[in-house]
Amino acid sequence: MELKEILKMVDHTLLTPGCTWDEIKEICDDGMKYHTASVCIPPHYVKKAREYMGPDMPVTTVIGFPNGNTTTAVKVFETRDALANGATEIDMVINIGELKAGNYEYVLNEIKELKEACGGHILKVIIECCLLTEEEKIRMCGIVTESGAEYIKTSTGFSTGGATFEDVELLAKHCGPDIRIKAAGGIASVEDAEKFIELGAHRLGTSRLVRIAGNM
Repeated sequence: MELKEILKMVDHTLLTPGCTWDEIKEICDDGMKYHTASVCIPPHYVKKAREYMGPDMPVTTVIGFPNGNTTTAVKVFETRDALANGATEIDMVINIGELKAGNYEYVLNEIKELKEACGGHILKVIIECCLLTEEEKIRMCGIVTESGAEYIKTSTGFSTGGATFEDVELLAKHCGPDIRIKAAGGIASVEDAEKFIELGAHRLGTSRLVRIAGNM
């Protein structure tokens, strides 16, 4: 698979706490140059990035990030604010504690509320696989399938681990046919990207592939 085709599946990402506008601007420039699926940036920079890039480049931002344990009302507000500022795709973090406590209805209803706030915009649900048991991952496949969200996403990249081949294979096996998979965190090579896609990933959250493209 050619790198330029892989890049069309990449959310070119910068979410570090200390990132500056100059760094975000570089992410935007790269996203437009290499025609990535979107740029994935902190909510604080969404409005400025939209004004800088114009209407055509998709902008992803993160909600309840990275821990997921803000209230649903806060996540809904964040979502609406991000969309008003020009975001086109939303990556939300589930409430992991409620999942582990077995409060599956809470987790489902929260995702449904955020999907309602998103309207026709894409919602990706970050389940933080590295913190979940296999049973919890499978449970989340069912919940996301029922919720109306478009994507299930492996990781924030800010916890104890990122995407693994095993997790993507598991999600592909247990999610409904309309649910897409985003692998994120630690994707460092073209070979890894190709393997994730082969196993069922439809999006990749990374910045390293664009760097590889720039060095070719």
